[in-house]
Amino acid sequence: MASRPPLRTISTASSSHSTDSPTAAAAPPGGVPQSITALLNNPLPSASSGSYWLPWPPPTSIPDAPPVPSHPCEVSRADFAPYLAAVADPFARFADIRLHANAELAASDDGAPTSSSSSSGLAACLREVPALFFKEDFALEEGATFEAACPLGDGALQERLGQHLDVVEAHLVQEIARRSASFYEAQGRLRGLDGEIVSAVGRIRELREVVRVLTGDLVGDAQQVQELNATRGNLVALQEKLTIILYVSQALTALRLLVLAADCAGALDVIDDLQNLLDTDELAGLYCFRHIRDQLGTSLDSVNSILSAEFVRAAVPDGKTVDAMISSTVKRRTSIPLNGTEHEVSVEDEESFILRDRLLPLIICLLRTDKVPAVLRIYRDTLITVMKASVKSTVAEMLPVLISRPIDSDSVTGERAADSDAGGQSLANKLRNLSSEGFVQLLSAIFRIVQVHLLQAAEVKKIVQWIMRNLDGNISTDATHPAIQHGGSIDSSQENDNGVTSRVSSTVTRSPTKLSLFQGKANDISSTNSIKNVRADVLRESTEAVFAACDAAHGRWAKLLGVRAALHPKLRLQEFLIIYNITEEFIAATEKIGGRLGYTIRGILQQQSKQFVDHQHSVRMAKIKAVLDQETWVAVDVPEEFQSIVLSLSSTDFPVNGMEMPSTDSNSKLSEDGILTTQEPSYSTENNVDNGDVTSVTGHENRGESTSPQIENSVVKTMSQTIVLGGVGYHMINCGLILLKMLSEYVDISKCLPSLSFEVVQRVVEILKLFNTRTCQLVLGAGAMQVSGLKSITSKHLALASQIISFIHSLIPDIRRVLFLKIPEARKQLLMSELDRVNQDYKVHRDEIHTKLVQIMRERLLANLRKLPQIVESWNGPDDNDLQPSLFAKAVTKEVAYLHRILSQILLEVDVQAIFRQVVQIFHSHITDAFSKLDVSSPQAKNRLCRDVQHILVCIRKLPAQNFSAETVRNYGLLDEFLAEKFGTKVDE
Repeated sequence: MASRPPLRTISTASSSHSTDSPTAAAAPPGGVPQSITALLNNPLPSASSGSYWLPWPPPTSIPDAPPVPSHPCEVSRADFAPYLAAVADPFARFADIRLHANAELAASDDGAPTSSSSSSGLAACLREVPALFFKEDFALEEGATFEAACPLGDGALQERLGQHLDVVEAHLVQEIARRSASFYEAQGRLRGLDGEIVSAVGRIRELREVVRVLTGDLVGDAQQVQELNATRGNLVALQEKLTIILYVSQALTALRLLVLAADCAGALDVIDDLQNLLDTDELAGLYCFRHIRDQLGTSLDSVNSILSAEFVRAAVPDGKTVDAMISSTVKRRTSIPLNGTEHEVSVEDEESFILRDRLLPLIICLLRTDKVPAVLRIYRDTLITVMKASVKSTVAEMLPVLISRPIDSDSVTGERAADSDAGGQSLANKLRNLSSEGFVQLLSAIFRIVQVHLLQAAEVKKIVQWIMRNLDGNISTDATHPAIQHGGSIDSSQENDNGVTSRVSSTVTRSPTKLSLFQGKANDISSTNSIKNVRADVLRESTEAVFAACDAAHGRWAKLLGVRAALHPKLRLQEFLIIYNITEEFIAATEKIGGRLGYTIRGILQQQSKQFVDHQHSVRMAKIKAVLDQETWVAVDVPEEFQSIVLSLSSTDFPVNGMEMPSTDSNSKLSEDGILTTQEPSYSTENNVDNGDVTSVTGHENRGESTSPQIENSVVKTMSQTIVLGGVGYHMINCGLILLKMLSEYVDISKCLPSLSFEVVQRVVEILKLFNTRTCQLVLGAGAMQVSGLKSITSKHLALASQIISFIHSLIPDIRRVLFLKIPEARKQLLMSELDRVNQDYKVHRDEIHTKLVQIMRERLLANLRKLPQIVESWNGPDDNDLQPSLFAKAVTKEVAYLHRILSQILLEVDVQAIFRQVVQIFHSHITDAFSKLDVSSPQAKNRLCRDVQHILVCIRKLPAQNFSAETVRNYGLLDEFLAEKFGTKVDE
């Protein structure tokens, strides 16, 4: 077909035709509608004309500017002649356009109608109609637009809008008229094309008729021969179908017999043959075998059920074995160690080989049916059910025996002992009534039962993985082993590891003509991917079975712990630690078998551990508060046990205190002297405070008078008056020793429960804050006068409080070092700042106590100074010949000497010097100021004043104050200067 000629472009002259011309207004022949949209939107120029659509010609290049003359001052018009010649034509056109535009503007301003020659296209329309109506966002509903387009009160509005509409319509009609010729030309060509198509269709019909006639004349006989051959082929196919029907009928009968005989391998062979016939469409169209797929499916389901039951029976531990283990556990209950460490259960090699021989043919058959993942899921559910039932039967079997044993009065409360005699209790109540030792024995038995199931599950997983690794999924040329064909086992003595590998590959398929182990065509490209997918599914399900068994074991164990959740926090640390350790061992063993972390049971163990720490902390907080409220602030002797605690805290290798297992013997022991002595009190702060009666930690109170002298001597030998920390001896009180014991127990908890070290440090900070705050309230705040019945707070009480505060202040760094051993570096900074603040609080408290002692001495001095004027009045008498110091001097020196004696016996030398340094300064300033204001005129008064000053200075010289002046004389001060100025004498050191 010839190429389509370009559309004719309307010349400039045609634009001047009138819109009412017959040529322009007439429709094209045939009545084809005038679709002028495509023609109007054609941006290409006409092929016959070189003009552009735009009213201006294409741009021309501007010539380069003339070169700059050598002499700038000598410029003439001739120098610009080439440039002017080049731009003359464009400039002339530009001038014409400007002139034309000015003329049109002037015409529009004068209101004169524009002619068709002066306005071209829609540009003229835009000049005549206001630009407001052509804006893109023109909308009369807007107020500003409506006011601008339709001002109110304009009577000629409707006429003006009509004029605008007529102008736009006229210009649109002109544009349509200019392009109508091209449109009509296109419509004519389209109509010619339709005629050519009609003629071509007619010729095609003629050719078809010719072909039909030739076919009937030339190919009729050959077609008849072909039909006869087809009939013969159909008869042969019928004979083959009848043969297949006979074979299938016999195969179905054999299949039913094989399924009844549980010959899974033979049944699968028959099913594979029949399935092959179905897949190759050999039985298509046979009405008698319309239900054969359902029959094969039913037989396959029966085979799968038999294989599944046999696999589960072989893989899950026998119930009789579990019952025997439960019975042996109950019989050996007394020999189970308290710490529950005998939990080693292993699978012997012989048992492993037997299990592998039993599972191998079953797994091979299940792989042929592609049911291994489904059977493994059934095996997983059965394993969980059996294991839960074994745990439940273990608990039911052992609880009566464990409850019937004598209950240790130290490990259970009276309420639990009373409940143990009640009948008809639920299983949960029986578990709660178990002693700690009995519960550990129950956990130990459950541990072994669970291990039996999990180890066999792990062995099954290993066997399945071993088979899948040695399985290539290809067709074997060897016959299948007879034992595997009939679901039997193979003697393990006839094979080794290499032989077993070859046996697996040789038992994959029956013969080279049968299907592959995995369903699908052997030559398929997707066969390899299918084998990989099946292998991945089997390995995943075998792993998930072990995971699920471990999760179920964790759930049973966690449930047992949850039943006794209210009792475990109240246990002693040793008892709780045994349960904690056996649980940790159980978690580690199951995680090693399952390969997955037990988040649930770890969370429960962590929760109970935290509850244990919280309970122990609350008990200790109540205990230390009660001890402080009943404290009499009297120094006590320090048993050797507490000195050992301090030494162990100060050493770099800190042993766990009090972690020895409880002895089964009586509470008596042989001392180093060979004398039978009663065991020392444990000083444990875990015992509750009964009726507010808190005994002394040294055991001096409430001790029976019948105690033999030998025992008393033995106790005295293990006690001292001070406790030594860092080479410094500190006097202790009862509450201080109890706090030290509590801190050592917190350290024990931190070492035994390292996961809770952070919480333990926080609890230590809380109890240290409580002790410091309560001590301050009782001593500095005089609260002991109300709660302890003290008549007053003496300097001795303050000194002992300072000693215990100083001891704890010095012990906190060692406590921090020991507690931070188990804390990650990232969390140490926060705890370190907390302990530093507590340590600083103790230092401030100690300084406040020292300030209080100085304040007491100052108040006593001021009280004596107030009596001084009355004493001085008696000095002016003529008969005053007393050579002794005055009552004022004696009272002052006596009180300061008493304070010195008390503080020197209790406080450290450094603290005593710091206190008396301030006391000496106060004495110098206050006494000097008071003596300077006295009016002593008589010689007797002056002598008495001199003797008093000398007497006081002699006492000051004996005080252990640090030198606070540059003088070499000890405790030299204002009073010495007063003596030298008034009396011209001095007191030597």
